[in-house]
Amino acid sequence: MFSSSKKNSNKNKRNSQIDTLIGNSTEIRGDVHFKDGLHIDGVVKGNVVATGEGSMLTMSEHGRIEGEVRVHNIVLNGSVEGDVYASEHIELAPAARVNGNVYYNLIEMAMGAEVNGNLVHKAGKPVEIKKPTPAATLVTGGIKGGIAEGGSS
Repeated sequence: MFSSSKKNSNKNKRNSQIDTLIGNSTEIRGDVHFKDGLHIDGVVKGNVVATGEGSMLTMSEHGRIEGEVRVHNIVLNGSVEGDVYASEHIELAPAARVNGNVYYNLIEMAMGAEVNGNLVHKAGKPVEIKKPTPAATLVTGGIKGGIAEGGSS
């Protein structure tokens, strides 16, 4: 009885905790991997990836990310150039701008927020948070009409 309320209060406390701050006059070039809480007021030119359950990313209207975002919980009020994956919850505040697809389980979107891409709902099983993979190489050729190209029938 008491343990379930304690778990919920610990989870809420963990989600509201900010362990790392990227300041307004800071620009980071490269991927950022973090655990628990991250707040961005500056610029990140790279992917932002969270590890651990209950991770939280908050971004002010001055914040900008040029890369992919993979975090469990997100409160976005800045701009993102890339896809956003929120396995639990994403809140798009009035100044939020996303140029890319948004993959979410639960979404809140304020009037004025903008998404230039697709909103993709992932119901049930949360979106898997993992390291982004390098771009795939396009392989030409393949099977056409059930017969391998260049092959004989």
